Amino acid sequence: MTASGPPTLRERKKQRTRQALVETAVALFSERGFDATPLDALLDEVEVSRRTFFRTFRSKEDVALAAVKELWSAYLDVLDETAKSGPLADVFRDAMLATLDRMDENWHQRFPATLRLIDQSPALNGHTLAHCAETEAEIVRRLGDSSLELRLLVEFCVAAWRCALDEWLPDCAPGELPGHVRRAFAAMGGSLRLRG
Repeated sequence: MTASGPPTLRERKKQRTRQALVETAVALFSERGFDATPLDALLDEVEVSRRTFFRTFRSKEDVALAAVKELWSAYLDVLDETAKSGPLADVFRDAMLATLDRMDENWHQRFPATLRLIDQSPALNGHTLAHCAETEAEIVRRLGDSSLELRLLVEFCVAAWRCALDEWLPDCAPGELPGHVRRAFAAMGGSLRLRG
C-alpha cells in the first residue's frame, strides 16, 4: 500500500505482470537453461512486450535474479531498522534471520531454483557477484564506517552466508536455512583460529 491509500488498479496490474515475469522466468530458465533461453521466449510465454519488460527489469539477468535482489533489498531494510548494539557479526546474523522470516512463501519456492540457475550459468554467477559487491558497499555506506575492520567483517559475514547456502543445497529443505545460517556464523571465530 502507498501512503495515500490502497494500490491503484494500474499498480496492481503492474505488480501482477512483474510477478508473472519472475515466476515464469524461474520456471522457464530452470527447464531450458538460462543461457539457452532467449528473452523473447519469456516475453512470449507471459505475453508482454519488450517495452513492458524493460519498464520493470533492466535485463534478462535482472528478472532471473529477482529472488536474490528481493532478499538483499529486504536485508538492507531490516538492517536499517535494527539497533546496532553488541557485536556487529551478531547484528548482521540476526538481520539475515529476520529477513528470511519476512520472505513470503512464493519467495521461498523461487529462491532454491534461482540458486541452481546461478550455479549453472556463468553469466548469472557474474551478475550475482556484482550485485553482492554493491550490497556490501551499501552496508558499509549505511553504517558510515569504511574502516578495514568493518569491510573485513562484512566480507566474513557474506562468506558465512555463502557457506550456509552451500550446506543447505542441494536439498534446500524448507525451514532449515536459518539453522545453517546460525551454524555458519557460529563457526566464523573458530575458523579464524585454525592452524595448519
